[in-house]
Amino acid sequence: FLLTKVIGKNLESLKVMGSALLVGGIVMWIVDAMNAKSEAAGPDAPHSRIHTWKMEAMSLGQGIWIGACQVLSAVFPGTSRSMSTIAAGQLAGMSRASALEFSFFLSMPTMVVATCYDLLKSLRGKGENPIGVSQIDSHEWLVLAIGFVVSFIVAYASVAWFMAYVRRRGFAPFAIYRIIVGALVLRYAARLGS
Repeated sequence: FLLTKVIGKNLESLKVMGSALLVGGIVMWIVDAMNAKSEAAGPDAPHSRIHTWKMEAMSLGQGIWIGACQVLSAVFPGTSRSMSTIAAGQLAGMSRASALEFSFFLSMPTMVVATCYDLLKSLRGKGENPIGVSQIDSHEWLVLAIGFVVSFIVAYASVAWFMAYVRRRGFAPFAIYRIIVGALVLRYAARLGS
């Protein structure tokens, strides 16, 4: 992995984390404000900044651009994978909804692979909480299945609510939150002298 040293150094830096939160909030606010008029006018408005209203209509170039911007979240802690991909999508001419939807879909393979990897490690008797397949009885498999189904339902409902909220209000509340938290982290880092 090419950036291991940079990432390791940045993970320990409150200044990097606070700066990434602050800058990410400002970028999120500016990008959302730039697209606000086009969002309000809708897909039939002339001279719209937005030319991709549905995720299915996005181009390969938009996908590559968004994927490349996702790397920022690995290199700079506090950047947020979803913030970088959503802002990149909006900069590439996608609507809030299409950028948000693509960002969620983009995260799914990573989450599924990470979850399966941790589960397999545990089932093989390795990892933080070694279990071993032979030690799991039918009741525990049922509990695991119920937990999976409930998690899926709650996640789906949360994403649906979040998408409806963003369609109505935009990303400004989240940008303000990031700016405030970033400023607090930088202030704390300055007090520590780090």
